[in-house]
Amino acid sequence: MLDWFDPFRVILAFVFVLGIVVFVHELGHFLAAKLTGVYAPRFSIGFGKALWRRRWGETEYILAAIPLGGYVRMASKEDETMAALEGGGETPAAQPETVGGSGTRVVAEEKPPADWDPNALAPFGPHPVPAQRLFESKSLIARLFIMVAGVTMNMVLGFLVLSALAAYYGRPIIPTRVIGAVSDADWARPYAPRFQRGDTVVAVDDRAVVTWGDLVEGLARAEGDSVVIRTSRAPVAIPLEGDSAVPRRDLVTMLTPQLPAVIDRVEGGSPADRAGVRTGDSLIAVGGQPVDGWAAAVEQIRASPGRPLAVEVMRDGQRVVFTVTPDSSYQRDDNGREVLAGRIGVGNRVDNRREPVSPGAAVASGWEATWDMAGSVMDVLHRLVTRRLSTDQLGGPIAIARASGEAAAGGFAQLLQLTAFLSINVAIFNLLPIPILDGGQILINLMQAVKGSPFSLRSREYMMRFGLAMIALIFALAMFNDLRRVAGDLARWIR
Repeated sequence: MLDWFDPFRVILAFVFVLGIVVFVHELGHFLAAKLTGVYAPRFSIGFGKALWRRRWGETEYILAAIPLGGYVRMASKEDETMAALEGGGETPAAQPETVGGSGTRVVAEEKPPADWDPNALAPFGPHPVPAQRLFESKSLIARLFIMVAGVTMNMVLGFLVLSALAAYYGRPIIPTRVIGAVSDADWARPYAPRFQRGDTVVAVDDRAVVTWGDLVEGLARAEGDSVVIRTSRAPVAIPLEGDSAVPRRDLVTMLTPQLPAVIDRVEGGSPADRAGVRTGDSLIAVGGQPVDGWAAAVEQIRASPGRPLAVEVMRDGQRVVFTVTPDSSYQRDDNGREVLAGRIGVGNRVDNRREPVSPGAAVASGWEATWDMAGSVMDVLHRLVTRRLSTDQLGGPIAIARASGEAAAGGFAQLLQLTAFLSINVAIFNLLPIPILDGGQILINLMQAVKGSPFSLRSREYMMRFGLAMIALIFALAMFNDLRRVAGDLARWIR
């Protein structure tokens, strides 16, 4: 079923998340241009037809119809391709015509444009842009500063949001040390058999573990060539260096805590709702298999897409059995691959206790989370390039909208966390060496500095065409994946 599709919520969340990320990115370029004295006549959020425009000072600010990006138009004597993409070049407005070269001005009968300013620079007035205010007139350091400012602002946004969330909400306390599940990721398989559901973690290296947060913190701060997780049965040494090393950023996801299998939320119209499952029910068995925690119940449900399951619960001291047929939907497994999995539309009861953290600890948490997210994005890109991860995993605007709607349903904190993650994604993606992206422009400027002169107009045009083709290909592939997922959801919903 299309439980994620609440149009009003999805649209608002999508505009909120993407709008903030794009605005901050372009604001970075804009402020850097202003600081270095580059003329920036246009600041646009979105592409296409302008829905709203207003000029303050020498810059026109625009909200455009297609909210999939934005741009800052900077005065340039060379970048004609980008000028065409971003609203035209900076030629003087209402340039006077003459008769036969005599200098006699042709009197125009039509009225001047509404935003005509006789004292303004082009394109809002008759005065040409001074040479010292062109992008190319600035030093290499100044140009690189302008180009890297966008991704820097995105990283700063991610860091500030994650730090603020840590400061406001504190550190979650999960009052258990018992393992509920072990990751099935390829990198975890050599060590997974040495852990069992029900094991109690007593220490990470020499640090005692009292709550699950202690375990996560100990793994996140592990140093050296390996880390030792001590359980009630035996110590397990996990290498962090070498050929068989476990990625440090993935280590904290290797183990899942044992949580009570108490249902706290039942989605309206879901398979569980239709079968009669209610909030407060405690899961005892799923598919004839006893479950001793939430992770075990989820494991049984995920493994049964579209197949009727006997679900036994405890309700008011009585055992009640339901037959529930899980919806089939594509979900990501521990290796990041999309697999067909079952889902019945319930959520578990979570202990929301948190302990306050100091400002310094909040900043440290935000810093670690920022670089963990950046590392995850870079790892995904690396696996895509090396073909260890299928391009089917790429998502476009629909995937972002879907994730935004789901995050909004989970609360404002989740929406902010998604904003931080998407902002860091945008920063990393923009550093790819593809012309028209920031990384490609940085590379071109460095190559021109080594060459000692700018590339020819034809060379720059070919580069921009190549960059546009690459971006169009990535966008088309992401949109194809989006539409394929939506078509699959619709087909299952209709059935």
